[in-house]
Formats: sequence, structure tokens, C-alpha cells
Amino acid sequence: MDADKPREVERRASRETLSEHEEEKQPAQPFRFFDLPFELRATILDLLLQLDRTIDLNPINYKSHSRRMKIFLTSHRMHEEALKVFYGGHTFRLLPNHGRFFGDKIVPLPARLPTRYRAALTSLELRLGPGWGSMPKSWKINKALGLDDMVNVKSLLVFVEVDPSDSVFNGFRISPSYFPDFCLDLFKKTLSGIPALCRIVFESYPSVKWDGDLMTSLVGEAESTGFDIVMKQPSNQSLPTRAADGGRG
Repeated sequence: MDADKPREVERRASRETLSEHEEEKQPAQPFRFFDLPFELRATILDLLLQLDRTIDLNPINYKSHSRRMKIFLTSHRMHEEALKVFYGGHTFRLLPNHGRFFGDKIVPLPARLPTRYRAALTSLELRLGPGWGSMPKSWKINKALGLDDMVNVKSLLVFVEVDPSDSVFNGFRISPSYFPDFCLDLFKKTLSGIPALCRIVFESYPSVKWDGDLMTSLVGEAESTGFDIVMKQPSNQSLPTRAADGGRG
């Protein structure tokens, strides 16, 4: 009997070791993401997909977006939920500003999106300033941009980088009215093209005069629409005269 004890101990140890190895080899069970409440799923997707900048054509998009965007390929259901979070949770730039995508033959980002992606957008930005001396032919509001598909866009941010109608630009501009007139036409077509727009936000760099020709004309046009208007003027600037007299703020 005593001679068999070491063998029994050895067999038990062998069985325990084998059992441990079998447990280690068992594949991990997938996390049942869609068993979570919808609100919690949306919060998780927001944490995963949220970027702290406006979405525009940019050379760094591949590096900054590619890992995040892989989640869209997980399943059809994941694609549908992530689509609403990413495209509905960011502001998209209407016309490109980056130098590499600033030219006559460039197709703006919204025009590159499928119709259903444009329908998921909720916020747009129109950034004015680059190319003020000679605007590229691609900077135009037309049917190809797909504004009529953006049925959920409620807010438009207008950010002015520079106003060349200021006298400091004498000798460098085509004319004092060229850029303000160009921007006003662009702005009018944007306002009339977005079906559900109801809010306009104005911002600028501190160097832009809010009582100058460009800001005055843009704010005046916005006031005529009856939309809610938010003025985020720099602390060193006063509101345009018309806005100060009766505009919304």
C-alpha cells in the first residue's frame, strides 16, 4: 500500500497540471456589448470615437482616425450605432482649409460622404479667411456638396480668420469688397441650402474687426433669417452695430 502512495500523488499532480493547461487554452468569451443598455453603449462609443477638433480634409486623418474607424467594420449593427455617434457628435467643415486640399480641383469632405452619412451630421463649420486674395474654384456651394441631404444639421459655426477689407491690406487685395462679397454669397447659399438649420454661431480671431465690412455683412444676413444667433466675439472686439442695436446674442 505504502509503495503505491507516491504513484497516486504523482497521478493527482499530473491531472491537476493537465486541468490547469486545459483552462489556459480555453478561448476567452466575447464581451456581449449589445446586451448593455443603449445609453451605456452610446457613452462607450462616444469615449472611443470622440475627437477634440473639427473634422476636415487633413493629411493626418489616416493616422488619427484609422484605428477608431475600424469599429465600423465589426458588424452591421455596430456600424449603425457608431455612425450616429461619430458623424452626429462632431462638427464637420463645409469647405476645406488645409493647404494640401485647397485648390481648384479639390472635392470638399461633405461631397465625399455617402448620402446617409451626410444625413447623420448635426453641426457644420464655415471657416473664412484662407485664400482671401484669390479663392479656388472648388470653394462654392452647389448640389454636389449635398446640403439638402443634411436634414439633421441644426447648427452652423462661422469662424472668420481674417478680414482683408481692413485698410492694413491696402495694396495686397483685389479690392476692399472682393472677399466680403464672396463670403456673403457663400454664406447666403449655405443658409438657404441646409433644410433644418436654426442656429448660427459667429467666432473670429482677435485681429478681426467685428465692426468691419465682412462681419457686419455676415451678421446682418444672419439676423434677417430669424435663426438663433450666438456671438462669441473676442474680448477686444465690440459687436457689429446692427447686432448691438437689435441682434440676438
